[in-house]
Formats: sequence, C-alpha cells, structure tokens
Amino acid sequence: MRLLVAEDEKDLNDVITKTLIKNHYSVDSCQNGREALDCLAMAEYDAIILDIMMPGINGLEVLKKLRSAGNKTPVLLLTALDSVPDRVAGLDGGADDYLVKPFAFEELLARIRAMLRREGGRPDNCYRIADLVVDCDARTAARGNVQITLSSKEFSILEYLICNQGIVLTREKIEQHIWNYDYEGGSNVVDVYIRYLRKKIDDGFSPKLIHTVRGVGYVLKEA
Repeated sequence: MRLLVAEDEKDLNDVITKTLIKNHYSVDSCQNGREALDCLAMAEYDAIILDIMMPGINGLEVLKKLRSAGNKTPVLLLTALDSVPDRVAGLDGGADDYLVKPFAFEELLARIRAMLRREGGRPDNCYRIADLVVDCDARTAARGNVQITLSSKEFSILEYLICNQGIVLTREKIEQHIWNYDYEGGSNVVDVYIRYLRKKIDDGFSPKLIHTVRGVGYVLKEA
C-alpha cells in the first residue's frame, strides 16, 4: 500500500513516515499543501494522511481540490483543532476520518487499516482467490493449508495484485505503487519479484494464479 503524508511539522512528519515504513507501507512525504497537490498529480495513493494547518494551501483546501477533481482516495485529517465545528468541517469537506494531535501511533495505524477496509467494501482485510488467502492486516498468505513466507516487498506486490484481481497491471503501475519516489532500482525489478512470487504462490499449486500479459504486465486471476 502506498501512502502520502502531508505534515508541516518536520519532526512529526519524519516519525509518522518512519512508523508507516516500519509497518510495511510505501510512503511519500511532504510539508505543505502545494507539494501534496504535486504528489497527488503524479501518483496514485491508497490513503492520504493530511495535516490541516499547513502553510500556503492548508489541508482543507487540498481536500477540497482533491474531491472536486473526483479523487476518492481515503483521507485521514491530522490536526490540533479539536472542537466539534472543526471536526464537522473536516468530515463534511470529504475526509474519511479525523485524528487529533497528540495521538498514539497505534491508533493512527488502526485508523488507516479501518479506512482501507472501508474502501475495499469488506468487513475484514482478507482477500481470496481460488485457495489463496491473503490477510493484509496480519500480512500473511496461504494456499490451502500451506503458509507461504514472503518478504515485505513480495507481500506488497501480492497484496496489490489481489486487491486488483482480474485487472491487468502494467509493470510501471506496479513499480509506482510499491516503491516511493526515492527508489532508484533496476528497470526489471518488477519482473524479478514476480518470478519470486510465482515460485512461492504458483509452483506446486493449481490453478496457476499469476499470469503474464505480454507487452503489458501482470494479472492475478484463475485461468
């Protein structure tokens, strides 16, 4: 899952970003509303953590522009403003959730997971296809009764594939979704990880689930 953190307090921004990365999210971060809009124009995110009180374009203005453009990405507002009118303004402006500073990082992570579950329209964060079960909260995968051990990046790619099962994803789309702007890797990095995943997810199992669409990319589906 790729997240955007827009928070003007550098120390808090750094801690949030490091916490999210530690919890296996791919994260881009910025410190003002203009940078947030630039990031949103160049990449797709699964969720946005957006501070309200930012210089220049504030968080509510960013949110308004986002929703006016038809972007439905889940947004969690962060703010020191804790009055009822402030919370109402944020939620009526299109936010999906609201967290008042100071906050516990465990709660931040729980609220992000809840937003992602709601966005997927499911009571839990488990995805299934054939006999493959992927639990995105526990970050576990299994085929039948066999538990599959995956690296962090392998799991992130599998998660992206199963959340979009039946949809052909280009190599560029997978790379942009899994790695942030700081990544400088090889041009075939997606192909390498897909090979790793096939050995673990498909070898020795039936039906095969990871399919190549030549000249385009990859799709997770039953044959």
